[in-house]
Amino acid sequence: MRELLEHIEIEPAIPATATVIWLHGLGADGHDFEPIVPELHLPKDAAIRFIFPHAPIRSVSINNGDEMRAWYDFVPHAESGAIDDINESAGQISDFIARELARGIPSENIVLAGFSQGGVIALHTALRYDMRLAGVVALSTYLHDYKRTEQERTDANLGIPILMIHGTQDPMIPIMQAATSRENLKRLGYEVRWSDYPMGHQVCLEEVEEIAHFLQEVL
Repeated sequence: MRELLEHIEIEPAIPATATVIWLHGLGADGHDFEPIVPELHLPKDAAIRFIFPHAPIRSVSINNGDEMRAWYDFVPHAESGAIDDINESAGQISDFIARELARGIPSENIVLAGFSQGGVIALHTALRYDMRLAGVVALSTYLHDYKRTEQERTDANLGIPILMIHGTQDPMIPIMQAATSRENLKRLGYEVRWSDYPMGHQVCLEEVEEIAHFLQEVL
């Protein structure tokens, strides 16, 4: 197994029996969603480990080639070119899953979560993973390449529960793009739970409450 990406881990008060691997968006890092953990107000006996990886630093075309933490390069109107980066990032997240399996966490007790770019990688990884996962939390994001997903998805995660939440005023990823992804996922047979809120490319309190309910249900 490759060396794991730099990351943050938050351990529960009791020995972990489940894990959430949470991926940040473009230009952020693993600390971005770290403060959400206490805001989830999970029960004291929720034995969930949270892992927040830092994406590699790479040149990002949409930001004039500036280097920043990114799961993949984004070239407007030429998104298919990102697939190598996406596959690489998915492999790095699969390494975290493998490490959790080695630590005794069953695959069906592992959730992948992600915001924006991180959500793209969470969906991409989970739908192709060859062992059943607990679910996906896809925030302000979209499904990359519906046709490729249809070809590459695995039977192990058919029907995996997916929570998608989006802002109706999102200027970065238009809500119609996310809604199209939702319909494509449903067309492929996935269980998609959808909510939208009057917000931009961000997270709101109601969203955090939904995530908490979802995690308690699937874990």
